Amino acid sequence: MSTIYHYASMSEALQKLKEKGFTFDYNKNIEDIILHPENYSIHHVFHYEGNSNPDDQATVYGIVSKYGLKGVFVTGTAANSSHDHASFISNLNVKDKKSTSL
Repeated sequence: MSTIYHYASMSEALQKLKEKGFTFDYNKNIEDIILHPENYSIHHVFHYEGNSNPDDQATVYGIVSKYGLKGVFVTGTAANSSHDHASFISNLNVKDKKSTSL
């Protein structure tokens, strides 16, 4: 089930996903996802907006490969965001496309 979580911080979201076994860093290893999006699906989504500046946004994705590799991909819209590869995310399947708030 794909779930949208609302945590106080990105760090908390990353820690919760790590506890669920999402330990691989897809930000450093995105080549295969870009080339073979059919092999990956999004299982968790966390969206964070900064308190002081609504333009400081980030999204944390919990991604699972068809081989069972669980990892995270973090993308941001802040001016200092180092990753502008988020467009490939739209090519991934979202598991069960059901959203809930915790």
